[in-house]
Amino acid sequence: MGWLPAPVEQLLDAALVGELTVVGRNGRPITHPLIPLYHSGRVYLHSSTLFSKKLEHIKRDPRVALAITDPVATKGNPDRATIIGTAHLIEDDPHSDWERLILDLWRRKEPAIDDFLKARVALPLFFERAVIEVTPVRCLYWAGGRTDQPPVETRVPATEAA
Repeated sequence: MGWLPAPVEQLLDAALVGELTVVGRNGRPITHPLIPLYHSGRVYLHSSTLFSKKLEHIKRDPRVALAITDPVATKGNPDRATIIGTAHLIEDDPHSDWERLILDLWRRKEPAIDDFLKARVALPLFFERAVIEVTPVRCLYWAGGRTDQPPVETRVPATEAA
């Protein structure tokens, strides 16, 4: 699907939670747990637009890292990965952009979203969402979660770098 190693793509497909780290206002890292959705070499995340500091941070500095580290969230897979990339916000229409771009991916990973959609009238602000599209440029991978060993590092091939 993309240039990321196959085991990392499998982690992304399985992971119900990833840790997105953004650059805060003071230059320090700030980490947010989010649902990673992987498609066509890009990682998609989403956030409510209401009072979202992470979106403000990404607008100011698009450098991000996404760590997949929790074997419970990856259905028992002990592998770990960190994907470093550039984030782009898609928020022109917070009512429908996310549905068009990621609802099917979200539904496949977490079918319970349909229960939330039924309550949309009761939770209207939850459904004003921005999509965070991460273009990976570097990947660190620890097979078996062996962080006592150096990671396997891969970088975006020159043919795909923009």
